[in-house]
Amino acid sequence: MNVLGVVGWSGSGKTTLIERVLPLLRAAGWRVSTVKHAHHGFDMDRPGKDSYRHRAAGAQETLVVSGTRWALLHEEAGPTPALPALLARLEPVDLVLVEGFKTHPFPKLEVFRPSLGKPPIWPGEQDVVALAVDAPPPEAPGRPPLLALDDPAAVAGWMRARIGA
Repeated sequence: MNVLGVVGWSGSGKTTLIERVLPLLRAAGWRVSTVKHAHHGFDMDRPGKDSYRHRAAGAQETLVVSGTRWALLHEEAGPTPALPALLARLEPVDLVLVEGFKTHPFPKLEVFRPSLGKPPIWPGEQDVVALAVDAPPPEAPGRPPLLALDDPAAVAGWMRARIGA
């Protein structure tokens, strides 16, 4: 599967960029899935719902199904599963956009906003292949190509060219 990470500091606009690029890729006929790493625990279920009760009773996995979607809730006692194991659970698609997992080895687009006052990730992360920016970062040797963060069509075009479609 073609995998592209979207990484950056909290508040940089990673989710917004994915949200703006996804419809453009879909309009081009691409099937796209996403993986989102949550640094803090999360729960998609609500107390009192049957699926919540199944999990609370000790189910290792609970599959919630309707006519329009399904979700597999898997209880994990250890560390975050490795990205390849998670990707193996997805159906084949043209592209998987991964938000987070910035230290895992796969190509990444860094969303970088100098106004946040944080340093770019790319100098220390060799897998960053481009920067989506709202203002040019300082020149530096080996800096990846720049994309305009406010031009999702250009970012989607870059993604399509990178994957080869």
